[in-house]
Amino acid sequence: MKIDTLCVQGGWTPKCGEPRQVPIYQTTTFKYDTTQHMADLFDLKASGYFYTRLANPTNDAVAKKIAALEGGVAGILTSSGQAASTFAVLNLCNAGDHVVSSAQIYGGTFNLFAVSLKKLGIEFTFVDPDADAKTIAQAIRPNTKCIFGETVSNPSGCILDIAKFAKVAHAAGVPLIVDNTFPTPILCRPIEHGADIVVHATTKYMDGHSAQVGGCIVDSGNFDWTKYPERFAGLVAPDPSYHGLSYTQTFGKMAYIVKATAHLMRDFGSIPSPFNAFLVNLGLESLHVRIRRHAESALKIAKWLKTQKKVAWVNFAGLPDSPYHKLLRKQFDGNSPCGVMTFGIKGGRAASIRFMDSLKLVGIVTHVADAWTCVLHPASHTHRQLTDAQLKAAGIPPDLIRLSVGLEDPDDIIADLKQALAKIK
Repeated sequence: MKIDTLCVQGGWTPKCGEPRQVPIYQTTTFKYDTTQHMADLFDLKASGYFYTRLANPTNDAVAKKIAALEGGVAGILTSSGQAASTFAVLNLCNAGDHVVSSAQIYGGTFNLFAVSLKKLGIEFTFVDPDADAKTIAQAIRPNTKCIFGETVSNPSGCILDIAKFAKVAHAAGVPLIVDNTFPTPILCRPIEHGADIVVHATTKYMDGHSAQVGGCIVDSGNFDWTKYPERFAGLVAPDPSYHGLSYTQTFGKMAYIVKATAHLMRDFGSIPSPFNAFLVNLGLESLHVRIRRHAESALKIAKWLKTQKKVAWVNFAGLPDSPYHKLLRKQFDGNSPCGVMTFGIKGGRAASIRFMDSLKLVGIVTHVADAWTCVLHPASHTHRQLTDAQLKAAGIPPDLIRLSVGLEDPDDIIADLKQALAKIK
């Protein structure tokens, strides 16, 4: 099936007389007739469901659809995009390990890496995503377990050269993890460009309606963990918590996702409710239609902003003069990366805040990438925990406004932006 059809029909194939829509298995547990059957489930000797903290049929159907959209072999849903990024790293890393990450990533993820996971003994080195391959490779250490980046960085709008990062990662014998939240697999499929693992905040375009918080991890199945048995002992060596089971030996290309489920989800329990997964699936059914409209409207609005004298700058890869435009044409399906852009108002931080406070149709919210057009001032909001030096490294000047273009008529959005600009003296 082509990707548009997968959005509608992927992950769930009802048999004769079964429900057309994915059922909501809103249950904590599942009944079995024998003690041995339950024991086999706990030992991973049999497939099935016994407790929703580990797995649930509704969640699995939606994860299967997202994995199909990304071109992966398997996926797992998490309770948030932040949980997906956390699990994606913890599934490979222990205390004493090291990760190389793009410096231009979502502020919450940056803090997760630089503060929280550092407290657990995992060190991160942040690199400029626009650096050449040699410079990025120099950040890799003997204890490096993976490289992390965002397809379109939030909020700076940097486009990750996936093939460049994948080449560096694979030369060092480590996988590349890519957060593909903003483009979604409709506009960019990182696995096709060399990424090994893809994460999402399904909270954003996949949901599309600000109705739930969720995340997803998809494994391509392409990285051969067995080539590096000491580096990835957690996947290759016997797991004493499962009677000496080896994930790679027992589950092959499914090893990474099975371990994330059987180990991390078992112990940390960051599973979404089945109802939230159901809501994500409703969003996925129209994702291919919505994301293209978001991207098309964003390009129109970015071109308009470029003509405004009170606008200091506009950063959007869809613009022909963007330094990322060539990379966009190489990696993306279409002329626009998503519906999110950044720009600044002449007059600096104060002018940008004045502009935002003058908007009427466009809302100031923490969220992004849904049906409603909204703005955010990262230096005051999502990234306010960062120092000025960290803000600069993340590509976030103090006047930066993040605009997420919704599904309203783009002319109405432009009219609101125009009246707000008129308030700037």
